[in-house]
This record gives sequence, C-alpha cells and structure tokens, in this order.
Amino acid sequence: MRIHPDGWPFIAVAVALNAILFALAGWYGLVLVPPTVWCIAFFRDPERVTPQGEGLIVSPADGVMLPVVEAAPPAELGMGAQLRPRLSIFMNVFNVHVNRVPEDGTVIALAYRPGKFINASFDKASEHNERMAMRLALRNGQEIAVAQIAGLVARRIRCDLVQGQEVRRGARFGIIRFGSRLDVYLPIGATIKVGKGDRVSAGETVLAEVTG
Repeated sequence: MRIHPDGWPFIAVAVALNAILFALAGWYGLVLVPPTVWCIAFFRDPERVTPQGEGLIVSPADGVMLPVVEAAPPAELGMGAQLRPRLSIFMNVFNVHVNRVPEDGTVIALAYRPGKFINASFDKASEHNERMAMRLALRNGQEIAVAQIAGLVARRIRCDLVQGQEVRRGARFGIIRFGSRLDVYLPIGATIKVGKGDRVSAGETVLAEVTG
C-alpha cells in the first residue's frame, strides 16, 4: 500500500509508542494498535483510474458532497466577485486525504490565507477557515478555482504546485491533515453531475462537465 511521504514521521512515532507499550506492559500494548492502524490508513495513497474525455472536472478529494451553492471564488485569486457554482467535498478523518488535480490546465495563481478552524462541514468554513487556493486555466480558455480548507482538527495544508505549472487531471497535488474540506468553483454554465450526500473519490468521480 502506497503511503504519502508526509505520513511516515507520524507512523514511525505511532509504531514506536506501540512497541514501547508492548515492551513495558505486555498485552496492554493492544490499546495502541487501533490508533496506529488508523494513522497508517489516514496517510494511504491508493492508485486511481482517472476518466478520459474533454471537459471533465473530477473530484480533487475523497469524501461526501455538501450542498451545491453559488459563491464568489476566493478574493485572493483575483477572479472577480461574480458568483459561480461551488462544489464542496467534506473529508472526515477516515477518508483518503491526498488531493488530486480536477482537470488539465495551467496554474495561474496560488494564494495562502490564514484563518480559523471551524468544522469543515459548516458552510462558513469556506469563508473563514485557513485555506490554500489555486486558480487553474483550462485548455478551453475557461477557469476554475480549487481551495484546500483546514477543518476542526486540521492544522497542516500542503500544496506541491507552483505558479505557471502545467498539470494533468488526476495528478496528486497535496494533502491536508487531519479532516478537512475542498471547494471547487466551476465556470458558469457547467453541467453538474453530483449532488448533496454523494460519495466521491479523488481523481475518479466526475463532478461536472464544461464546454468551451
């Protein structure tokens, strides 16, 4: 099973503590086995089969869809105040947390903004929580925005992209730990393929389709 590089220090500490407890207290070491297994599972990074086709926007995260709303993209990206369809995915602490690029394109802008750590399932988390936002120019000339948003217990957002980088649909681009949310701001007129309560998989589930 592939593990995200960010996970190895946490896994090493969990395994070491588990081994020490076994050495000192025998079978009481079993108490720490579930947290150790969870730590390994949290940082798992499975391979995904990304769908092919023009104009497909795939999910950047594993999790469950929150209500679709109309909202302006993060102001720091400079995309204007016009409302766009916003798709939000809530990741609990049992989901895979490796994030993937929604569509082929070029990274036009990246912007980090500090903020609060409200429960990521709340709508106000999109506005008030710490976030890392990306502006992506698609090959058909349209643009989307993606925001990695910290949650109630998340304290670390990692984004491996750089401005000007060419990216491919389904490619890994970051991780958030532990428990969080991703928002995708679509072009006006995009055909949305998912709804509230749907479970989605990063790099595999088609969220929407856009036409040039």
